[in-house]
Order: sequence, then C-alpha cells, then structure tokens
Amino acid sequence: MEDEEKWLAEGIAAIQHNAFYMSRALDSNNLREALKYSALLLSELRTSKLSPHKYYELYMRAFDELRKLEMFFREEDRHGCSVIDLYELVQHAGNILPRLYLLCTVGSVYIKSKEAPAKDILKDLVEMCRGIQHPTRGLFLRSYLAQISRDKLPDLGSEYEGEGDTVMDAVDFVLQNFTEMHKLWVRMQQNGPVRLKEKLEKERSELRDLVGKNLHVLSQIEGVDLEMYKDVVLPRVLEQVVNCKDEIAQYYLMDCIIQVFPDEYHLQTLETLLGACPQLQSAVDVKTVLSRLMERLSNYADSSPEVLPDFLQVEAFAKLSSAIGKVIEAQVDMPVVGAISLYVSLLTFTLHVHPDRLDYVDQILGACVKILSGKAKLEDSKATKQVVALLSAPLEKYTDIVTVLTLSNYPRVMDHLDAGTNIIMAKIIIESIMKNDTCVSTADKVEVLFELIKGLIKDLDGTATDELDEEDFKEEQNSVARLIHMLYNDEPEEMLKIICTVRKHIMAGGPKRLTFTVPPLVFSALKLVRRLQGQDGDMAGEEVPATPKKIFQLLNETIEALSLVPSSELALRLYLQCAEAANDCELEPIAYEFFTLAFVLYEEEVADSKAQVTAIHLIIGTLQKMTVFGVENRDTLTHKATGYSAKLLKKPDQCRAVYACSHLFWVDDQDGIKDGERVLLCLKRSLRIANAAQQQANVTRGSSGPVTLFVEILNKYLYFFEKGNPQITPAAIQSLIELIRTEMQSDATTPDSASDAFFSSTLQICNPSLLIFEELEEAI
Repeated sequence: MEDEEKWLAEGIAAIQHNAFYMSRALDSNNLREALKYSALLLSELRTSKLSPHKYYELYMRAFDELRKLEMFFREEDRHGCSVIDLYELVQHAGNILPRLYLLCTVGSVYIKSKEAPAKDILKDLVEMCRGIQHPTRGLFLRSYLAQISRDKLPDLGSEYEGEGDTVMDAVDFVLQNFTEMHKLWVRMQQNGPVRLKEKLEKERSELRDLVGKNLHVLSQIEGVDLEMYKDVVLPRVLEQVVNCKDEIAQYYLMDCIIQVFPDEYHLQTLETLLGACPQLQSAVDVKTVLSRLMERLSNYADSSPEVLPDFLQVEAFAKLSSAIGKVIEAQVDMPVVGAISLYVSLLTFTLHVHPDRLDYVDQILGACVKILSGKAKLEDSKATKQVVALLSAPLEKYTDIVTVLTLSNYPRVMDHLDAGTNIIMAKIIIESIMKNDTCVSTADKVEVLFELIKGLIKDLDGTATDELDEEDFKEEQNSVARLIHMLYNDEPEEMLKIICTVRKHIMAGGPKRLTFTVPPLVFSALKLVRRLQGQDGDMAGEEVPATPKKIFQLLNETIEALSLVPSSELALRLYLQCAEAANDCELEPIAYEFFTLAFVLYEEEVADSKAQVTAIHLIIGTLQKMTVFGVENRDTLTHKATGYSAKLLKKPDQCRAVYACSHLFWVDDQDGIKDGERVLLCLKRSLRIANAAQQQANVTRGSSGPVTLFVEILNKYLYFFEKGNPQITPAAIQSLIELIRTEMQSDATTPDSASDAFFSSTLQICNPSLLIFEELEEAI
C-alpha cells in the first residue's frame, strides 16, 4: 500500500511537471512543444503498478490537462494547423497510449468542425482504441472516448445528424465501444492467481461504472425509440450479458439495463428480458434483478395510471410469474428465503398494478405454500422476515382485515410459521389497523381478529411469557391495548357484545398480560356507560339490553381478576374511575360499592409507603368530585379518607394528605358542602403534624429542616379565605405568617432558598389592589 502511494505521488508529480511545460507552450502558441509535453504527460498513464482506484486519481489529473489541450486545438489561428493535418500529426506520437488519447482529443475537435462525417471519425477512433488491450488502461481510454464523444453523436435532432450520419451510426458506435469495454472488464478476472481473487473482484467492481456508462449514453439517445431498442439495442446487450459467463458482469449489467432504460420499454420487451434470466450463471443474484424490475414496473403503474391496460395487454403478471417459476426451477439450490423474496416482489407488483385481482394475490400465496410444504416450521430468520413481508403486503393494501381472510391460502401460509413469527404477524396486523385507522365494528369481526392475533393474547405452544424479553413483552401488550380502543360500534348492544368478546379473550391471557389489557377494556366500557346515562337496565327478557348496571357488573368482575394478579394499585385506580362514572350516571349504591372496594384494597394490599401516599391522594381527589352521595355515605367515606391520611408513615406525607382532605368539606360547585369548621379542623391538624415533623427532624438530624410544609398550609388558608370561609380569619393568617417568619429565623431551621422564594411568592398575593385581600392587608 505504501509503495502504491509512492508510485501515485511520482506519477502525479510527473504529470504536473509536464503539464507546466505544456501550459507554457500553449501560452506561446507552440504546437510542437505542446504535443511533446502532452505526450510525456500521458505516458504516465502507461503504468501497471496502480490499483484501479489509484489509477483513476492519476487519470483525472491527465484528463484535466487534456481539456486545456482540446481548447487549444479548437483555435486554429493560434497553432496555424488545420484539424485534418492535426489529426494526422498526433498519430506520430512515440507510444500508442499517448497517441490514442491525443487522437481522441483531436477527433473531438474534428467532429465539431464538421469537415468530415461524424460516423467516419467515431468508427476510426473506436477501431484504433483496440490497440490497447491491457484491461485497466483500455477501460480508461475507452471511457475517455465515450466522455468526449457523448455530445457529438449523430442523434435525432442533433447538429451532427444528416449527410449520411444517422441515429443507427450513433447506436453502433456506442454498442461497439460497450462491447469492447465489456470484454476488457471481463478479462480482468483472469489476471492473477486464485489467492488474489477477492482483491481482483473488488478492483473489477470499482471499474464497473465505466462499462455501465455506455448503457446510460444509449438510453439518452433521442433516436432510440421502442422499435430500435426492441430489435437492436436490447438483443445485442443481452447477447454480451449471457455469453460472458461472468457472474459479476451478468448481475451488474442486468441491473444496469433495468435502471437506465425507460419503464415503457421494459414493459413492451418483458418476454425478451425475462428470457435471459434463467440463462444467467447460478451464482448470479437473479432474485434481486427481478425484484428491481418488478419494483420499477410497480412505480411506473403508480405514476401513470393510464398505462394499466398495457400491463393487461402484455400479460405482465403471467410472464413474471412464469419467469419466477423457471428461475426457481433452474436454480435448484436456491434457498427458501430467495424463492419467497421473489414472490414478495411479485405480490408487491400485483397489489400496485392489479389491486382488484384477489385471485392473483391468492395464486402467489398458493405458490409460496407449495414451496413451504413438506418443510419444517421456518427457523431461518431471513426466510421468516420474507414470509412476514408476504403476509403483511395484503394487510397494507386492503385496510379491511376481512378482505384478507377471503384469501384461501393466507391462513395456509400462516400455518408454516412458528410461535415467534406468529407474534410478529400479530403485531403487523395491529400496526396495519392503527396505521389505517380501521375501526372494527362487529363482535364477529373482533372474534376473527383476536384469533389472528392469538400469539399476543395468550401463550402458544412453544412460548412462555417468562422467556420473553421484558421490553418486547411490554411493547407487544401495549399494542394490544391500543387495538382495543379501535373496536367500536355506535349501537350499544353491539358494543357490549364487542366488550364481552374482548374480555373473553384477554381473561385467558394469563395474569402477566392483564395489567396491560384490562385498563383499555375498562375505559372502553366506561365510554359506553357515559353514552347510556339515565338507563336503569331492569328490563326482563332473554336479550338484556346494554345498561350501565349491567356494564358495571361486568367491570366489577373484570377488575376483581386484576386485583388478584396482584396489581392492587392499578385495580384501585380503576375502581375509582368506575366510581366517578357511576357518579355521572347518578347510581349512588354502585359508586359507594366501588369506593368500598378501593378502600378494601388500600387496607389489605397497598403496603408500600409511596404507593399509599399516591393512593390516598387519588381517593381524596376522586371523592371531592363526587356529587351523588347523601350525607351519611359521604361522611363515612370522608371520615375513612381523613383517618387513613393521618396514618401515613412519614409526617410530611401525613400533613399533606390531611390538608388535602380539607377540600372534601368545601366544594364550590355544590350547594350544602361548605363546612368551614371542619375545613379549619383539617388545617389545624395539618399544622400540628407539620410542627411535629419539624421537632422530629430537630431530634434526629439536629436541625428542623425547611419551612415548606408551613408555607403550603398558608396557601391553603389563603385559598379558603378567598373562597369566603368565615372560619379562616385574617388574624389566623397573620399568626401563621408570624410563625413561619419565626421558624425561618430560628437557628435550628435549615436555610433553603426554594422555601424562601415560595414564602415570598405567597406573600406577594396579598396585593392591596385585590379587593378580597384588603381586609387581610389592613390586619397585617
């Protein structure tokens, strides 16, 4: 590698040295000196020591200098030599490689002068270039010829057309240059021992674009219409591809043909192009070639809907299906993944071009069943991905899952999947529903759907939830939860059937799944409850209509199963949600029952101190919003909530929960619940607890800590004072403010900037401009 860098540096230095003298000769209009130094410059390209990548760097240096020389040759008044004489003169260069580069450069000027037919000069140049048979040097020389001639071809409408020059001459020139370059490129594989095969193949791959550039030039010739492409261009190119017997060249050139020529030409010559595929070497990646062809045709159909009849006219589907069958038959060693990937591409093509032909889709699935039959469950990950892609494609196209179920071979393909892939397919199905915002609206459809996604709903043979990755499991169950929200019907009776169907499936999923799947089911049922507000549901008959009472009974049983998992904190939250819904339906006994269940769970199951704090605040918040309870029931529940608040483990938590309970006795939007005395009792009790917390901190840590709790209680005093609670007097507020200031100035109190800022912000609300605080301001 170091030697190669040294050789490249020496070559570049020599080119720069000779380029300097050539430029000086050009500036002084000295033709002889210019030719001398340009030939010396180009002699550096005779090296065989460089890899194609390094040789390209050297070539580009020389190419830049040749552009300057070409501009000089165009200006006859500078060098005083006619272009014909110049064309003869450069042929006296000593070495063949510099001679041919100079000949191509002058030839470009010669064609532009129009002093001779373009076809004669082009033919002369392409023949003369045969003098270089070294693969690398020959490829770059012919690449230079293609570069300088591409804008001088006798194309349709070109200035070089006419007087015997036709489009056919341009096509012949490009095809001949392509053929010679292709032969040189293929010959590279024979240079070197077997141990260098990998290196040589890499070098050949680096040069492939030089060969493919000719096909790109062909595709840009305006005069190459469909007839000429069909009769001349494609047969001659395919002849080179098939006869070379080289897998790298065959794969690259087939891909090149597909990419550079128009889609319309591919459609009309489909039989010829596909006929070459089974003749390719067995090592050629034919599946990728065919896949790219079908992808291009699919995009063509998408972008130009008016061409769809042409696809039917040429029987594109039948030809592609037949070609795939022949390729699979010819390549007996083709793995399952390769065969399936071909049918995935054909299915994608079919869904784009013939979306209404479900029989075509089923035919493709049937062909896949034939490939998979007789084999064990798929374990190859690549093959599995292809089968998933195959089954996913119809889901993406047909948003209604029932349409997919009409395909008789769809479930037969799924039968060949293992449990893990079944889970993958279930996720794909759910993603399709979510992406297309599909609403599954009947209980029958839900039943079918949940059978399809059973891999996520319950443990299949060969799987166990214990073996699954925790993150993957959560993601899967969350997708099921999202799906439940997509099941909806405007008819309450049908919606209740859907809820019952979902419940039947998810309750069989095992305890680990219930924490994910029960909450969305509960909320879906509560939505239905709120739509049915006002119905009692005491009607007799076999078909009991959907009523709030019936749904609440179902919810009670469902959440009870969740509380046994155990997942008591989640069950408590859901009980409170049900209590709130029962409140909206004015069903006091049901609401009370749900609160009772929540309290029982709190007592018996919630042991963690943090969870207790969260739970008691949830209970207090929900209870505050309840309007359905009579005095007795409300008193019972508020007494329970207050009692549990005072029994929390940590004093600060007790304090906050107790002052939160003060809101249970003063609710603005309900007449009658404005018990100022009990509000004051809660606040005073929270003050005592806060004081006890300070003393406890002082004993254990030597300092009483910040006064945050006192400031929070002050905010509650101010809140109830603003709301007009007569028990909250300015004197009481002033007394509390003084207490806080005293505590802050105490040596035992830990300084805390956040508490100080909190206290200052609280005092700022005592603004004299606010009428409601004028009395307080006077007292202060």
